Amino acid sequence: MVAALTFAAGCTVFGLAAPAAAAVPATIPLTFTNNSGRADQVYVYDIGTQLSTGRQGWADASGAFHAWPVGGNPPTPAPDASIAGPANGQSMTLQLPKFSGRIYFSYGQKLVFKLTTGGLVQPAVQNPTDPNRDILFNWSEYTLNDAGLWINSTQVDMFSAPYAVGVKAPDGTTKSTGHLKPGGYNGFFSALRGQPGGWANLIQTRSDGTVVRALSPGHGIESGALPATVMDDYVSRVWSKYAGSTLTVTPFADQPNTTYYGRVSGNVMNFTNGSGAVVTSFQKPDADSIFGCYKLLDAPNDLVRGPISRALCAGFNRSTLLANPNQPDTSSANFYQDAVTNQYARKIHAQMADGKAYAFAFDDVGNHESLVNDGNPQRAYVTLDPFS
Repeated sequence: MVAALTFAAGCTVFGLAAPAAAAVPATIPLTFTNNSGRADQVYVYDIGTQLSTGRQGWADASGAFHAWPVGGNPPTPAPDASIAGPANGQSMTLQLPKFSGRIYFSYGQKLVFKLTTGGLVQPAVQNPTDPNRDILFNWSEYTLNDAGLWINSTQVDMFSAPYAVGVKAPDGTTKSTGHLKPGGYNGFFSALRGQPGGWANLIQTRSDGTVVRALSPGHGIESGALPATVMDDYVSRVWSKYAGSTLTVTPFADQPNTTYYGRVSGNVMNFTNGSGAVVTSFQKPDADSIFGCYKLLDAPNDLVRGPISRALCAGFNRSTLLANPNQPDTSSANFYQDAVTNQYARKIHAQMADGKAYAFAFDDVGNHESLVNDGNPQRAYVTLDPFS
């Protein structure tokens, strides 16, 4: 069973709870390669939660842990946790400790981190006053623990500087994900600009004209860049359909007999089990709940509501709920076919070399996420890819 590990400002990555047969060392090497084609100085950060103690902090290039000092209110500057990254065409080796965290990288400028009494304040560029708003940066999420390494390429919060991740297994093979198709970086932004309905407003540029990112649609709603009503038509059609028919959710691929049945009554979709007892209910969701897979589509770490919510969230984002009354629909050929859909996620997946991405929180439903893992990792990789 996969267990969520949360750190700092709420980033969630995944790792197995049970220990592996082979012992994972205290640190593993990470090869960080700069193939970006850019001349900017790159800065690298390894921040997160130390799994042995639960303390928040950062790791230096040797993998040594440094706890954050106590912050303040208002927030106080965090210690400089940056590591000078390799020049274009070069590589360097870092040591990853047992963390649940993020590997940030930025171009040309160091990121601004601050500390409150509750911990680290991470970049939140949907806020126009965030000091990192005009910095070109991105991050990977990872968990390294006694059961192995899980490392992803994520676009849950934004699409920005291109990169890929990888892990080397004991047999010498390397699994990687996150690479874009040739021309995929510019292709994504061109496609988003051409999408009517406010989607182009997700793109952020700085004063010199450089495109720095596209916000995820949830952050777009939060910042006013995307209309909050963008999914209303689809939601209303789903609610109308299942007022008169049944939505069947079989949340576990390995448990085909665990099935729940959804029917709409007024503003609520009630799910019953095979005995007809109501096990959970969902209010009619808004776009923010859909894109964030939270609020009205909250997914607690349980065995009933959470798994049903995951299937609903994926179905709304991929617009498969009307076409298929049996969920989750895990065939990518059926995704994003409705005119009302998560256009951001659609356009990201279209540009990925392997079709995989973390364009929304539960993009792993059906294994469509950009994640690699190994129970006995020999080495990890982060590769900064070309922009053109």
